[in-house]
Amino acid sequence: MAKLQIKRVYDASNAHDGQRVLVDRIWPRGVSKDDLKDVLWLKDLAPSTELRQWFGHKPERWTEFTKRYRAELDEAGEPLSALRALMKKGRVTLLYSARDTEHNQAVVLRDYLEKR
Repeated sequence: MAKLQIKRVYDASNAHDGQRVLVDRIWPRGVSKDDLKDVLWLKDLAPSTELRQWFGHKPERWTEFTKRYRAELDEAGEPLSALRALMKKGRVTLLYSARDTEHNQAVVLRDYLEKR
């Protein structure tokens, strides 16, 4: 099984998730803090507010969003280092709240980490 996986925050957790990490800048709707008490929230790894609002989950902006978000990740520093350290310890599941399972920041972040 892969050491890094992605999953919607609304999907049930399981024993294979390892450390669950929320990578949304805004807390997910309808989810209480108690529901995610064992989840690490690295909101500084999420796309900037400006980029998130520009993207608006429009698939036609996906390529440009990916390029811009990768540039932000290149400057992420400590939050990215913290995530890499977690990955060295074991499996990590990146959580996101977007409905689109193919066009969201967790997909870009996973691919970014797997290529480095």
